[in-house]
Amino acid sequence: MFTSIRKLAKRAGIRIPAETLDALGLHEEDRVAIVRSGDAITEEKAAPKRHRSVEERLTAFYGKPMDQIDRMQEDGEVDWGVPQGTEQW
Repeated sequence: MFTSIRKLAKRAGIRIPAETLDALGLHEEDRVAIVRSGDAITEEKAAPKRHRSVEERLTAFYGKPMDQIDRMQEDGEVDWGVPQGTEQW
């Protein structure tokens, strides 16, 4: 089977016949991994992108486990220091 590389906006794309997509269980917008080996490329169905939990996101953001992240004060107020500029209090 042969196909060609086509211009898609500012990128290039390869048109894959519908019967090939059906045989591989691929659909539009599915993630694929492109593997380069010498002068050949192979496309493989990739695992769907996993959504991270809030705990995983906070751990990644702060760089430490949840139990080591400082909690907000119980009353919910944060001391931001003295007013700066023209704030009205």
